[in-house]
Amino acid sequence: MLKEEVRDTDPVQSLVQLLRNRSYEEIRQRMYDNPPGSAWWTACKTELDIRNGEQMAAALSATSRVLEKLRASTEHFEQLADTLYHTTNEVADLMRDTKAAGRRLEVAVYVAIGITFVQLFNLVFEVFRKR
Repeated sequence: MLKEEVRDTDPVQSLVQLLRNRSYEEIRQRMYDNPPGSAWWTACKTELDIRNGEQMAAALSATSRVLEKLRASTEHFEQLADTLYHTTNEVADLMRDTKAAGRRLEVAVYVAIGITFVQLFNLVFEVFRKR
């Protein structure tokens, strides 16, 4: 039984080698032209499986590279988001400090205006007192 399988496999392997440089369309046509289980059908099926496996391996490799790039991009965006968060907090702190400084300046201006009015009234009082 093993000898029969070896004999069956040898023509299939030879046919697979023949099909190696053929187009997908030609291989599919040969596969459909031969009954399932025949040497040609098996060789065509084997060659299509090999090609599909190679394409899947290439696709998986490309997907792996893309995923690595996405991972690096995600890490970069996380760093940027962290930097933006800290910068936003710093700006918010500066705005709070600016608001507090603005309130202090407003009070200082009111005090200065008050002192100016008091001195103006004092000056007017002194002028009318001397007359």
